[in-house]
Amino acid sequence: MEALRLWPLWLQGLALLWGCAGMGLAHLTATAPPAPAQACSEFSQRSCEECLKNVSCLWCYTNNTCIDYPVRSILPPSSLCSLSNARWGVCWINFEALIIAIAVIAGLILVSITVCCCYCCYCRRCSRSRPDEEEERLARKREERRLQSLQRKHERKLKHDEIRKKYGLLQDSDNPYSRFENE
Repeated sequence: MEALRLWPLWLQGLALLWGCAGMGLAHLTATAPPAPAQACSEFSQRSCEECLKNVSCLWCYTNNTCIDYPVRSILPPSSLCSLSNARWGVCWINFEALIIAIAVIAGLILVSITVCCCYCCYCRRCSRSRPDEEEERLARKREERRLQSLQRKHERKLKHDEIRKKYGLLQDSDNPYSRFENE
C-alpha cells in the first residue's frame, strides 16, 4: 500500500529530472525554494508552470484546471482528466508519453539484461566445450601416434623375419617351441 502512495512521487521525480536535464544545471541552482504549500485549486485558470510548482498538483489542459493529484491511484482516472491532457511535474510531457517512455526504457533494460545473460551462458558453454574438443584432439593425435608406432613395429618385425629367413635363423612356425639346432 505504501508503494502505491510513493509511485506518483517517483513518477514526478523522474519527470522533473527529465525536464531539468534539458534545462541544464544552472537553472536548477537558480530556482527559488518552493513557496508554502497552497491549495491546488488556487492555481486553476492560470498557467501550467504555476500549478506544477507544487508537487502535489496535477494540471489538466482540457479545462485549464489545477487539481490535487489522486494519490490513491497510480494514474489519474480518465473521469478526472484524460492521460493525453494531464501534466504532472513538467508541462511539456503528458502521462501517455511518460508511460510510453518508461515502458520503452524498461523494455530496453530487460532486453539488454536478457541478451547479456544469454551471451554469458553461451560463452560459458563454449568455454566448457573447448577443453573437451582439445582433449578429443589430443586423444586423436595419441591414437595416430600409437597406430604409427605399431605399423613401424610390424615393419621392423617383417624385416627381421626376412633377415632370419635369409640366414636360416627363422624358427618353424608350426612348432615354435622346438629346439634350435646347429648343423
